Amino acid sequence: MLYYLFNYLHEEFGLPGAGVFQYISFRAAAAIILSLLITIVFGGKLIAFLKKKQVGETVRDLGLTGQKEKEGTPTMGGLIILAAILIPVLLFAKLDNIYVIIMLITTVWLGALGFRDDYIKVFKKNKAGMRPRTKIIGQVMLGVLVGSLMFFSPDIKIQEKQEVEAYSQTHNLQVSSTYEKAKQQFSKESSHSTKTTIPFFKGHEFDYAKLIKFIGKDYKDFAWLIFIPIVILIITAVSNGANLTDGIDGLATGTSAIVGSTLALLAWVSGNIIFANYLNIMYIPNIGELTIFIAAFVGATAGFLWYNTYPAQVFMGDTGSLTIGGIIAVFAILIRKEWLLVLLCGIFLIESVSVMLQVSYFKYTKRKTGEGKRIFLMTPIHHHFQKRGWHEAKIVQRFFLISIILAVTTIITLKLR
Repeated sequence: MLYYLFNYLHEEFGLPGAGVFQYISFRAAAAIILSLLITIVFGGKLIAFLKKKQVGETVRDLGLTGQKEKEGTPTMGGLIILAAILIPVLLFAKLDNIYVIIMLITTVWLGALGFRDDYIKVFKKNKAGMRPRTKIIGQVMLGVLVGSLMFFSPDIKIQEKQEVEAYSQTHNLQVSSTYEKAKQQFSKESSHSTKTTIPFFKGHEFDYAKLIKFIGKDYKDFAWLIFIPIVILIITAVSNGANLTDGIDGLATGTSAIVGSTLALLAWVSGNIIFANYLNIMYIPNIGELTIFIAAFVGATAGFLWYNTYPAQVFMGDTGSLTIGGIIAVFAILIRKEWLLVLLCGIFLIESVSVMLQVSYFKYTKRKTGEGKRIFLMTPIHHHFQKRGWHEAKIVQRFFLISIILAVTTIITLKLR
C-alpha cells in the first residue's frame, strides 16, 4: 500500500525521497525491520494474552530432560509470525504482482490450517488435533492451486537463454552497459515453461514436460499432469518436515530464518537480469518483488527467536510450523529452485527421514521377529540426541551451524556445473 502511495507522491508532486520506494532493496530492508519490530514489540503482548486465556502446551512425558517443565508454555505463537509477514508485505510490496499474491494466499491458507489444528488441541482438549488426512487434504488443495496458477497464469513466464552462437555474437557488439549486454543474452519474449533448476548438471535446467514426452508432439500442453503432482509433493513434504523439526526451542524458527535468507538471495538474482546472466541461470521477470516477502519472512522467524530460544516463552504451534514450511516450499517453486531444497532444507529432510526410517524398521522387525526394534533412541532425530544427554540448546546451535553450511553450499551450486 505504501508503495502505491509514495509512487503517486513521487510522480505527481515530486516529493523528495518518495522515489526510494521504487527500489526493491529499500522496500526489502523496510520489510525486515518492520517484521522484526512487530515480533519483538508485540510478541510479549501476545504471550501475555495467551497466558490470560490459558492457551498452554500439553506436553507428553517422553522421558526427556526438562520436557515436563514446558507444560503450560503458551502455544499458537505462530499468530505473531503470520502478522509479522503479512503486515510488511501489504505495506511495502506490489500487491498486483502474481508471485506476491500466490505467497499471500499460501500464508493465509496454511496459517488457517495450522490454527485449526492448534484450536482443536488447545480449546477442545484433543491432543491428537486435526486428523492427519484432513491436514494432508488441505496441503494437497494448496498444491493444486499453486501448480495450476503457475501452469495456466499468463503472468508467470521466464525468459530463456539464447544459443551459444548468439552469445558469441553479443560479445562482438558494442553495447553501452552491462545491462544491455545481459539483456541480449535472453530471448526478447517471455514464455510459459515448466523448467526448473537442477544443481550440478550442465545447463542447470530440467523441463518437467520431458517426463511425459512419450505421449506425442503435443506433450507440453499436458505437462500439468506431471507438474501439479510434483508441486503437491514438495509442498506437503517441506511443510510436514518443518512441523517435525519444531520439537525443541528455537530449532525450526532459526533454521527457517537461515533458509529464508538464502531464498531471498536466490530470488533477487533470479529477478535481476545482470546477475541471472552472470550466473547463467534462468531470468524470471517480476520475481524480484518476492524479495520483499521473503525479507518479511526472515524478520518474522528471526524476531520470533526473541521469545522462542531456550527456555522458550512461547511455542509457534502448527499455526507457525506448517506455515513456514509451506512458505519455503511454495517460494522455492516460484523461483524455480525447488530441488535445491533437498540441500538447503537438509535439516527438515533429516528430521523427516529419521521418522520414516524408525517407523519402517520397527514395523519390519516386528513382523519378522515379533518384536519391534529401533534405529534411533527416539525420533525426530533431535530427540535422539536429547536421549544421549545433549542439552537442547547445544543441539539447536549445532543444527544451526549445519544449516549455515548447507545454505552456503546451496549458493555455491549456482556456479557448479
